[in-house]
Amino acid sequence: MELRFKTRESDSPWVDTVWTCTSEQVTTMTSVAGVRWGLVFWEQAGQAYTTITGPETRAGTAPVPEGARFTGIDFAVGTSLRAVPTPALVDGGIVLPDTTRRTFRLDGTRWETPGPDDAEALVERLVRAGIVVRDPLCGEMLRGHRPAVSGRTVERRFRAATGLTQGAVRQIERARTAARLLASGGAAADVVAKLGYCDEPHLARALRSYVGRTVRQLRAGTGGAIGLDLDPRLDVSRRLDLDPRLDLGRRLDLGQRLTS
Repeated sequence: MELRFKTRESDSPWVDTVWTCTSEQVTTMTSVAGVRWGLVFWEQAGQAYTTITGPETRAGTAPVPEGARFTGIDFAVGTSLRAVPTPALVDGGIVLPDTTRRTFRLDGTRWETPGPDDAEALVERLVRAGIVVRDPLCGEMLRGHRPAVSGRTVERRFRAATGLTQGAVRQIERARTAARLLASGGAAADVVAKLGYCDEPHLARALRSYVGRTVRQLRAGTGGAIGLDLDPRLDVSRRLDLDPRLDLGRRLDLGQRLTS
């Protein structure tokens, strides 16, 4: 019983990763915290669905549609939908109406449902139509630049664009990276040192909160299905080079979003 993921990084500045997943004899999973919003296209028993997913602030248990096939686009941090502010999606999501196996409707327009190789082409069309937008200030921060505005303005605009504080983004991404390193055989002490945790109990608390796994479970590959591709090469957190000087410092389960 497992979720079979295939994930690739994207060259598009608007997209972090594109992924596919199949559920085989899986009815529940551990849902993992994440900092990005996304579009998920899925089919089950000949019926097609499209869901807007939001950032998730904690781990939990979620139902999974059995025998379903998914294609997902995880958008870059700082991007958003014109019609739906990202803060409104945090720990939530929207099932789009009127989806067919070939098309879906978003922001009043019908679009062709992409496959994993067509994701960036769809995103480019959405950007040109003004449906996917972003705050350029967030781009500066994510590249490690210090914008010429007050820290309060930085944090306000960052939260408006992402629904999260910069500190929350760092903590969630660090825990996801730690989970991948541990799943690939890394020692807890090495992960603590590499990622800057205070000590192993600090790491353990972060994993329980954001990943829903213990160090032992990640190293042994136990605990059941998990909504995270544990390939250690998928370290997209390196794209989030937030300046700690600017740090002034939430999740609808994937399965709930997909079955609602």
